[in-house]
Amino acid sequence: MSIFPSVARLAHQELTVDADLFKDSMRHLAAAVSVITVGRGDERTGFTATSVSSLAIDPPSVIVSINRASSSWPVLQRHGSFCVNMLAHDQRHVADSFSGRDGRKAAERYQGADWRELSTGTMALVDALAVLDCELDDVIERHSHGIVIGRVRAVTLRHNAEPLIYWRGAYRQIRSLG
Repeated sequence: MSIFPSVARLAHQELTVDADLFKDSMRHLAAAVSVITVGRGDERTGFTATSVSSLAIDPPSVIVSINRASSSWPVLQRHGSFCVNMLAHDQRHVADSFSGRDGRKAAERYQGADWRELSTGTMALVDALAVLDCELDDVIERHSHGIVIGRVRAVTLRHNAEPLIYWRGAYRQIRSLG
């Protein structure tokens, strides 16, 4: 028996929400832009994500959503580690490259930016707003995506920079009032 019986009943009902309408509604959420890097050497790849969130402090852990049709999915599974690179306002070009907008794939996405290797073997963007070096802790597969839980092994911060934000289908920057 389910702990949440109303959820179990809803799961058996057919959804009638239009996919485009749902996608448009999600664009109303302002979100920080991150690049998730996975793999090593020639098998390096990654993706741009706005679906990154803290999970717990003890142990330090994060959640990242990834489409299981993504080319990064099998690489993440093979290597068991990833890096969350939270982008600063001056790193739009990195977000574009890892989103595939410019046609780059796999290790080509790393061109045009400075990177360094972390203890887990993944790559960190030099001067990212924040860098979280993560080991894969668990994956929950639901629908088209995997909810990836990463245990944070190291953190690097860049001070005095503004975040890159994604809102209503475009990159934005927070402008300080002071």
